[in-house]
Amino acid sequence: MATDTISSSGQDMFDEMTERIDTAVMSGKIPEEIKAKHKGFHEWNQEITSKNHQPIVQILIDGKDQNAVDNDGNVLPTLVYMAREKRPQHHHNFKAGAMNALIRVSSVISNSPIIMNVDCDMYSNNNDAVRDALCFFLDEEMGHKIGFVQYPQNYNNLSKNDIYGNSLHVINEVEMGGMDSLGGPLYIGTGCFHRREILCGRKFTKDYQEDWNAGIKDKLQESIDETEEKAKSLAACTYEHGTQWGDEIGVKYGCAVEDVITGLAIHCRGWESVYNNPKKPAFMGVGPTTLAQTILQHKRWSEGNLSIFLSKYNVFLFGHGKTKLRHQMGYHIYGLWAPNSLATLYYVIIPSLALLKGT
Repeated sequence: MATDTISSSGQDMFDEMTERIDTAVMSGKIPEEIKAKHKGFHEWNQEITSKNHQPIVQILIDGKDQNAVDNDGNVLPTLVYMAREKRPQHHHNFKAGAMNALIRVSSVISNSPIIMNVDCDMYSNNNDAVRDALCFFLDEEMGHKIGFVQYPQNYNNLSKNDIYGNSLHVINEVEMGGMDSLGGPLYIGTGCFHRREILCGRKFTKDYQEDWNAGIKDKLQESIDETEEKAKSLAACTYEHGTQWGDEIGVKYGCAVEDVITGLAIHCRGWESVYNNPKKPAFMGVGPTTLAQTILQHKRWSEGNLSIFLSKYNVFLFGHGKTKLRHQMGYHIYGLWAPNSLATLYYVIIPSLALLKGT
């Protein structure tokens, strides 16, 4: 009975929230009575759109506040809302631009030495994933060599027979695990834990030691308002002008699969990566379920990887003298994904025709 009451209450709250959102969308503004109750609405007005607005940073929960606790009395972690500045006259560089803004903003809020990124359509499915990733970084023998820990991309909405092969079984169970022995898997853009310093361009050195206390230095004395104002300047659309962000620092720009060339650049700076594929998937998401969706996604991936093969980031050129030949060949499994379709079609069609003709 108690469970039914909680469920009903949750549904009522959800319906009320949905109505508020629909009302705001239809009217084009936030009602004044709601705006007065929530700090998050103060900076929004009718002139703002998703593609034209100022930088907004709000610390919703301050992890240093001992009074910010859950129902069981546990102190809540810091929670921040950020909307980087967007203007029609400035290119926002899509996901890579958002990631780089987050790297900068988080540096003045927590400055944590480890950064995890997950796509917006994925969620945590295994609460041991963070601990397991940290175990790799803290390993006494190999930890100092590891730049990032990559988890596989798994979906929770695939059909039983998976007729379009969207489970990525071969990639997750064979190819990525194989690359683990070549120098590490490529960065796939989600379900990944990076060292902050490698995303900021640091090269590997044998004497490297992570400063695990760096994140709390100089953060205890700042007020929330001071931190928010400092963070807003880092989320401005003009901040990167004249800098190496998107080139030598942060996630790289100029490619549909920016994650792959970012991971390649990390490997070329001497770092290794680790692939962790636990029995219980660490992260789950929503995958394509129709042929059209599958073709569209694979077209984007294959075109992006082929563009890398034909660009200055070709692993044999960009990684020459920086990574091992076997690691370069592992990368080209994906760089030659699109051309390999011709050989696959030949393998599928020609033998069948030969059998039909009896030759």
